[in-house]
Amino acid sequence: MHPVLADDLSRLPELLQSARDFAARAVSGLDARPVVPPGGAPDAQPLPARGAGAEGALARFAERWAPGFSASAGPRYLGFVTGGATPAAVTGDWLTSAYDQNAAGGDASSAAALERETLGWLRELFGLGDAHSGAFVTGATVSNTVGLALAREWLGERRGIRVSEAGVAALGPVEVLSGSPHSSIPKALSVLGVGRDRLRTVPVLPGGREAVDVGRLAEALEALDGRPAVVVANAGTVNTVDFDDLRAIADLKERYGFWLHVDAAFGGFAALSPEHAHLTDGLDAADSVCVDLHKWLNVPYDAAVQFTRHRDLQVRVFHNASPYLGLPTGDPDFVHLTPENSRRLRALPAWFSLAAYGREGHREIVERNVALARRLGEGIAGLPELRLLAPVRLNVVCFTLAGSPTRERVHALGRAVADSGEAFLTPTSHEGTHALRAAFSNWRTSEADTDRVLDAVARAAGSLFPPDGP
Repeated sequence: MHPVLADDLSRLPELLQSARDFAARAVSGLDARPVVPPGGAPDAQPLPARGAGAEGALARFAERWAPGFSASAGPRYLGFVTGGATPAAVTGDWLTSAYDQNAAGGDASSAAALERETLGWLRELFGLGDAHSGAFVTGATVSNTVGLALAREWLGERRGIRVSEAGVAALGPVEVLSGSPHSSIPKALSVLGVGRDRLRTVPVLPGGREAVDVGRLAEALEALDGRPAVVVANAGTVNTVDFDDLRAIADLKERYGFWLHVDAAFGGFAALSPEHAHLTDGLDAADSVCVDLHKWLNVPYDAAVQFTRHRDLQVRVFHNASPYLGLPTGDPDFVHLTPENSRRLRALPAWFSLAAYGREGHREIVERNVALARRLGEGIAGLPELRLLAPVRLNVVCFTLAGSPTRERVHALGRAVADSGEAFLTPTSHEGTHALRAAFSNWRTSEADTDRVLDAVARAAGSLFPPDGP
C-alpha cells in the first residue's frame, strides 16, 4: 500500500473527526457568511505528483476552495428551488459515503430494501397508491426523462412497436402537449430522440396564470383524431407555482388516449399542507410522476424520485441484459429500472430525514416556507420601486421593477442583491416581463431571514433606481 494511503488508513478516525469539525464550523457559520461570496475562483493547479494525504487535502481545500463556495445550504439562498440539508439528512449522507453501497441490486446488501421502504414512505407522503412503484434518480431532469421514456414505450405499444427494441425511428412523430412545461421537458425529449419540436404548448388560463386551459387541451386532443399522445401536466410551475387541474386532466383520459406525466418536482409537497393538498388531487391518476427531493425534502444534492403505474414498461426500457446481473424478476432490482447501473444509495439521506422528522416535521417546513413567501410578497407589494407579477400561490415570489423592467435593469437588481451578500435570487421571465423570483424551500429560513432579504432587495432597488430616476 502506498505510504500516504497507509498513513491515512491508520489515522482514519482522527481524519474523520477533522472533517466533522471543519464541516460543523462551515454549517454553523452559514448565517454569517455571504450568501454569494465575492471574487472569482482560484486558478487551476497541476495534478500533484505526490499527494498531501487527507489532512493536507483538507487544508488545501479550506484555503483555496471553501471561501468561494456559496451558502446555498443556508436560509437566504432563494435562487432556483434549492433546499438545504436537514441535520438528519446530512447524517444519512455521510453514512452513505461511509458504507459506500451500490444500490443496484439486493443480493448482498439490504440497501435496496431500504430504498423500497423509503419509496413507500414517499408514496404515502404524496398520496400515491400501491399501483405506483418508483426508484431514486439524480434529479428532476432524469426523473422527467425516465417518465417520458416510459411514455415513449407506451406510445409504441399503441402502434404495435417495441421502441426499446426497434428504436424511436420506428415510432414516427410523437405528440407531446403541455401548458407551461419546465425546461427539462424539451431536454428530455431531445435525449430520448423524440425531439424538442414535438412539444406543443397548449394555451393557459387567462389572467397571468400558468395553468393549462383544460378546455383547450381537450380541443388539442380531439384534433389528434384518436392518435395517442403524451400530456405533461404541472404540479407547481417554476415562476408562480401554478397547478394544472390534475383531476380534470385525468378525467380526459376516459375520452382520449394519452399518457399523463405529472411534473411535481417541488409542488408535490403541497400534499403535506391541508390548506394546499387539494392542488395535488388527481396526482394518483398519473401514469408517471416526477418529484425532486433536494428541493423541499431538504436532502443533499443529488436526489429525486420517479413513480409510475407501468413497471412492466420500465423494465422493458431499462433492463440490463447481462449474465452477471441476472434477469429481472417479479420484484426487479433497481439496475433494471433506471438509466444507471451503478447507483449511490440516495435513499439513505431521505430515509434519515423522514425517520427523524416524519410527516409532521416536513409539513411544518412546507407551511413555514409558504408563510414566509407570503410575508416577502406583502413586503415587495409595499415597495414603490417594485411590483408583484403574480399572487404568491405557494412558496415562490415573482416580482419585477415598477418602472421599466428591462432585462439589464432587472438583472442589475439581482446582481446588487447578490453582491450585498444578504441573499441570492434568480432571474426569470413571466409573460414576456423580465423578473426575479425568490423560492422558499430551505428548512432553516425564518421571519428574520425573510426580513433581511426584503431589506436587501429594498436597498438595492432604492440605490439603483431611486423614485426620481429613469
